[in-house]
Amino acid sequence: MNELIIELTEINPREFFGLQNSNIQLLKKYFPKLKIVARGSKMKVYGDEDMLEEFDMRLNMLLEHFGKYNKLDENVIERVLTSDSKADYETSVNSGETLVHGVGGKLIKAQTANQRKLVESSNKNDMVFAIGPAGTGKTYTGVALAVKALKEKQVRRIILTRPAVEAGENLGFLPGDLKEKLDPYMQPLYDALRDMIPAEKLDSFIEKGIIQIAPMAFMRGRTLDNAFVILDEAQNTTHAQMKMFLTRMGKNAKFIITGDPGQIDLPRRVTSGLKEALLVLKNIQGIGMIYLDDKDVIRHKLVKKVIAAYKEIENRNG
Repeated sequence: MNELIIELTEINPREFFGLQNSNIQLLKKYFPKLKIVARGSKMKVYGDEDMLEEFDMRLNMLLEHFGKYNKLDENVIERVLTSDSKADYETSVNSGETLVHGVGGKLIKAQTANQRKLVESSNKNDMVFAIGPAGTGKTYTGVALAVKALKEKQVRRIILTRPAVEAGENLGFLPGDLKEKLDPYMQPLYDALRDMIPAEKLDSFIEKGIIQIAPMAFMRGRTLDNAFVILDEAQNTTHAQMKMFLTRMGKNAKFIITGDPGQIDLPRRVTSGLKEALLVLKNIQGIGMIYLDDKDVIRHKLVKKVIAAYKEIENRNG
């Protein structure tokens, strides 16, 4: 049996190994055929030579990441251990910086490699599609980028919109004024904003129209200048809605379009405007497309397992 000895000299072994060696337990899960022993600042690994080489390479990737960000968690370890290349998990240091100082001193930043890629892509492109399942932080990161742009006076207003497809034509039967009718569909956007802007200030911004939260129908006929615009749940737009929305883009505007093509609520035989746009626009320079996946889920770890279980069924049935 071959042996590999690694001595951690430049970094704090306790932080790298994790609380009660939790990071070592994760490594053991991904390398079940290796015997891994961590004591003090040393790690001894026993096993087959090829497997030890692979382990050594992955561990160096983790050490490099830890050296750069001084942080290691389950998401990072999983992504590093399952990535084909460095580009799959590594991003520039700047993309991991705090985007917004939120309510109660909360530091809001991109948490995962793909969220950081979304930040990078938005810095480079005026239009970005962020695609991925629920809980991957695409909307939250998008709203943080919008709030940052507003605070830094890069734009004069934020416009947030979603197709109220669940309401269909029955919106008129809901009680209350228009704001009350739309609030249930806009709730995730409000939730994100409440994390980032104090309540009184947020109410004032909404009252003055600096932050507008409106259904897609309200976009028709408008040209959106000096604005950071987010279209959320874009998988539920039709061809006509998506084309209408994308052509609203005015001067000094940033657009982020988020959606999950696996969660379409449109009637059968109606093409999703998002799916179509991803095909039609994929080769246009200035449009970024970032794909997030279950490794970007920051919610409860059970959410990851639920997504994986459904993916397995869908693949089997597909």
